[in-house]
Amino acid sequence: MTAYLALGTNLGDRRFNLQEALLLIAGNTGSFSAISSVYETEPWGFVSENKFLNRVAAVETELNPMEILGQTQAIEQAIGRREKTFHVYQDRLIDIDLILYGQCIVNTEKLQLPHPLFHKRRFVLEPLSEIAPDLVHPFFGKTVAQLLYIICKGQD
Repeated sequence: MTAYLALGTNLGDRRFNLQEALLLIAGNTGSFSAISSVYETEPWGFVSENKFLNRVAAVETELNPMEILGQTQAIEQAIGRREKTFHVYQDRLIDIDLILYGQCIVNTEKLQLPHPLFHKRRFVLEPLSEIAPDLVHPFFGKTVAQLLYIICKGQD
């Protein structure tokens, strides 16, 4: 199954944080079928003077979504993230979000798939569009490229 992971960092050696996360993902979840370029973006949902570096990776995996979530949270901790905040955004060494897992829909307290906000986040849609522009959102029936166009048009 293909899982799409969004990575972001705005503290410390940001490029190193992303590279370390990718190495640990490859060693613990599966093999990459695609990795986007690095995008520098403004913080989303909070104010900070620290810009983010973001990228998206497509991982071919035999793990189920909950196993991937467990692995990515362990990777965040290994890189130095001490707490995962929900609905409160702040600076971070690394953030790894499971965006999509094939066309699976999951709605539990710990995990929602597709990620409930990725269609509103340019910092996810741009790198995702680079590696999978024709990927279709399971709820909206629109491609990633179409979703990116919609939010970019709304920002003009």
